[in-house]
Amino acid sequence: MLCGTTVDRVTTFKLLGIRVSSDLKWADHVDAIVSNAMSRVHFLKHLKRAGVPIRDLLHFYTAIVRPVLEYACPVWHSSLTAGQCNSIENIQKRAIRVIYSDTDGDYEIALIIAGMDLLKDRREMLMARFFKRQILASNALLHYLLPERRDNDTIRSLRNAQPFPSVRACTNKFHKSYVPYCLRNFT
Repeated sequence: MLCGTTVDRVTTFKLLGIRVSSDLKWADHVDAIVSNAMSRVHFLKHLKRAGVPIRDLLHFYTAIVRPVLEYACPVWHSSLTAGQCNSIENIQKRAIRVIYSDTDGDYEIALIIAGMDLLKDRREMLMARFFKRQILASNALLHYLLPERRDNDTIRSLRNAQPFPSVRACTNKFHKSYVPYCLRNFT
């Protein structure tokens, strides 16, 4: 009961396009975005067969398919397993294989030709940008999520001159969560 209303217990629910599971793992969300993106890659195949130029196919991928794979990634990227990262990357591999069928299946060469990065690298960049703009900036609304900043005298006297103390995590799930992950990697 919450304010006199019965609340149903569910194993997963969708909140703003993100599938959140009761165990706070991202398997359901990754499965959903992979399925959604695969249907869009299927449409990309039809465009390729219709003779659409490579430049337009690449634009279709970056505008229609890739956003599905990156939507709200600061929320979930740091907690993905290697298998989940691979299943997301495989979608981009398939799309690139469709677009650049003449590169003999070499994914890295096709990415260079396309001027694109691995999805994991893009998610890292998106996380860092979000962290710096929406949390690290002192006037940001989410700045309160950070631990107290060390003073400059303390920073200069430490071997590991980090502006924030490390966040103690009792569980691996919290250790991999957004703020501790960003403090370790982006400050």
